Amino acid sequence: MSGLYLHIPFCRKRCTYCDFHFSTTFENYRARLVQAIATELALRANELNLPIRTIYFGGGTPSILSFAELESIFAAIHKNYHLAPSCEISFEVNPEDINETNLNFWKTLGINRLSIGLQTFSDDDLHWMNRAHQVNDGLAGIRLAQGCGFKNISVDLIYGLPGQSLAAWATSLNEVFKLGVQHLSAYCLTIEPKTALNHLVRQKKLQPADEILQSEQFLLLVQQAKAHGFEQYEISNFGLTGFQSKHNSAYWKFQPYIGVGPSAHSFDGSSRRWNVRNNTQYMNQVGKNDKWFETEQLSPNERRNEQILLGLRTIWGLDLHSLEADWNQKESAQIEEFARLNWLTISNNHMVLTEKGKLHADGIAAALFRVD
Repeated sequence: MSGLYLHIPFCRKRCTYCDFHFSTTFENYRARLVQAIATELALRANELNLPIRTIYFGGGTPSILSFAELESIFAAIHKNYHLAPSCEISFEVNPEDINETNLNFWKTLGINRLSIGLQTFSDDDLHWMNRAHQVNDGLAGIRLAQGCGFKNISVDLIYGLPGQSLAAWATSLNEVFKLGVQHLSAYCLTIEPKTALNHLVRQKKLQPADEILQSEQFLLLVQQAKAHGFEQYEISNFGLTGFQSKHNSAYWKFQPYIGVGPSAHSFDGSSRRWNVRNNTQYMNQVGKNDKWFETEQLSPNERRNEQILLGLRTIWGLDLHSLEADWNQKESAQIEEFARLNWLTISNNHMVLTEKGKLHADGIAAALFRVD
């Protein structure tokens, strides 16, 4: 194992579309939860027998943490783990938290990659999303981060928004490429059941984008990213040469990692583990070194299915040598059909989706799954 993920479950506001685990009412226990994260880091120190090559602070909103809270977490990391000299340390940031003081402090901690949640270049869309920033805040924040010496900056965008035309999406893409950032993560909006967005759609206050328009926006994304020198190394992720996310790439390559914090997931190569999705329960049980997580041993078919699902999303494709068993007759026929449709190619024992096939990635993977 060489990757470490830390989930920071604090947010100032509840984004309309988000179903991640977080709380907006955390002030009375934030110090205790940070201490619980530090405790879990210590309790799990023996699970990593290699230098840590990547650390990723996600959430929630990691950039909401105070200097003292971040120092506490980094002290626990350095006390219990050995970091590789070139360790990639990514930090998710909301634009409203970016200022020169914060940027310079984050640099002193060793944070060398920022992931900034712009989401859109429309103030109207930011408003219904219930984001805490406006477009100009994001633009100014990125320029300030660049001026403070951050040379590895990723931005998040969302497409397939209600009422978002193809032209509006093209404008967002043009704006982000003008910023001179090194990485772009672009996700199609999904309407999750237990979100405010789902309620707005059910109340007919927002009209979801149709699938044809979403596909057109995706294809424009791929085309424009390539034109600006960005390599699509995973369906939703694009990087300039040398700026792929090392941490997330390890996920897609089915490599082990540790997840710390409430709701965080871990993988050791054969089993999955996930922490309780409740802040109070997490703090109480970690504090007593009582079981704060559940585990699942993956069957050969489950391992195979996950390898297929993850591998097909990437530029590296699915390594056919790594699968638990050969394709059966039905699966082989299905693969031949996908190849006939020009949805995938096979070369050097790697199955890779075509541009057309990426529009059907989940369906292709599901068609090749095996059920125990």
